[in-house]
Amino acid sequence: MEIIKNKKLYLPDFQFLFDKPILPFLIIAFGVAMRLIQYLANRSLWADEAVLALNIVNRSYLELLQPLDYDQGAPIGFLMVEKLAVQILGNNEYALRLFPLICGVGSLFVFYELAKKWIPKSAIPIGLILFASLGYLVYYSAEVKQYSSDVAIALLLYLLLLPLVQQKLNLGQIIKYSLVGAIAIWFSHPSIFILASIGGSALLINFWHKDLSKVKKLLLIYSVWILSFVMFYFVSLRNLTGNETLTTSWGDGFPGSPFDIIWMLDAFGKFFYKPLGFSKWVDGLAILAFLVGCLSCWLSRKKILFLLLSPLFMTFLASFLHQYPFRSRLVLFLTPFVIFLIAEGGSFILTKSKSRPIKIISIFLIILLLRQPLAKAIDLIEEPLNYSDIKPVLSYIKKHQQPGDILYVYQRGIYQFQYYAEKYGYQEGDYIIGVDDLDKYDGQELSITEMTRYEKDLDKLRGNKRVWLLFSHTHIPAERRFLNYYLNEIGIRIDTFEKPG
Repeated sequence: MEIIKNKKLYLPDFQFLFDKPILPFLIIAFGVAMRLIQYLANRSLWADEAVLALNIVNRSYLELLQPLDYDQGAPIGFLMVEKLAVQILGNNEYALRLFPLICGVGSLFVFYELAKKWIPKSAIPIGLILFASLGYLVYYSAEVKQYSSDVAIALLLYLLLLPLVQQKLNLGQIIKYSLVGAIAIWFSHPSIFILASIGGSALLINFWHKDLSKVKKLLLIYSVWILSFVMFYFVSLRNLTGNETLTTSWGDGFPGSPFDIIWMLDAFGKFFYKPLGFSKWVDGLAILAFLVGCLSCWLSRKKILFLLLSPLFMTFLASFLHQYPFRSRLVLFLTPFVIFLIAEGGSFILTKSKSRPIKIISIFLIILLLRQPLAKAIDLIEEPLNYSDIKPVLSYIKKHQQPGDILYVYQRGIYQFQYYAEKYGYQEGDYIIGVDDLDKYDGQELSITEMTRYEKDLDKLRGNKRVWLLFSHTHIPAERRFLNYYLNEIGIRIDTFEKPG
């Protein structure tokens, strides 16, 4: 009998997978499918979308240059594209969400192009899987908001303007790069931080190499960007920074003092939960991979690390100056740069692990890191995200409403209702808008004054034989409980129809 000694446990070498040219395109196809599924679900506009949609639909192109109603803010270029889509394709959800979808799909391809330039081949599949499947990146690709286009424009600026860092510049390139940056400012508010990051990096590198001729050309390009920004500020941005309701709503997006490092660390930690979308303990694993990715880049490609981190530094600087909040969806445009470094860290852990136990643990950790976003993305196939499905509720009311019935619309749902009212045959006078809350004055909780205010408003409905009450966006539990309690005191519920939100 032959005895085999020192037989080693076979561990798969994932390099053969990374070498497959079709793999990145399969991942991109998966990302496109996820975004299309969310888009084609054609969910109802929820409150945040409806307020912006009302501005787009009810205003002319020229009127979109003026401060928006309902304390809204969006880049002028984005608003113009949305208005054009509605004019060509009609006033519907598909038209309003088409530009965000195009940006969401296009950003997958731009991400891949940058990944080939910035991170190792073994890191590209990790980065692409995360970028294709992370929930908020998928969701905002079908939302009537500018966050998907912010991501696409941030990536596109890096792709188009990277030659500024090293390439010699001729007159044609100076004009091209000047126009690219100047136009981007009008389509994306955070593009200012991206331009500052790329521009600052190029300037520092060329100063370091003492290429003064290149520095002069760069300053000429930047002067065009600054001129465009100044014009944009006086046309649009000044109105946003002066809007007290907006700045109050941003709340914890700003530090308490210029030296509040604890706030910065906390804000960056929360960034991995939202907008990146890692939950429970997986966000800790993502942070670890990010730090390892930073170390890997520092050891081998310091210039790339500087380019990837500079948008983060610029955005934090703006937050410390109380000019831009560092919170949730407003910093979605930073997600691809952090994902690049997470992928870099994941690749480093996989490829540098030599001992068998460490290799096994590394593979297991990367699987855990990718499993959560993939599982959540696949869940979208069965049940696309739907915050506030008002359309079937309106259909139900319209179908069962009888002559003489009163329709009362709860005040937090008025913008959704106003967007859909005409589509369901409601004209002014066919419904009652509920009394406004006092949140601007007494915060987001239910106060005694608000309770009295709601009681008086609902008391006006007494004496009617049948009243329909449409509730939407009831996101304050205490308020919802009180309204249900009081309505049961003054009337008898004979029917209920509910949908999500």
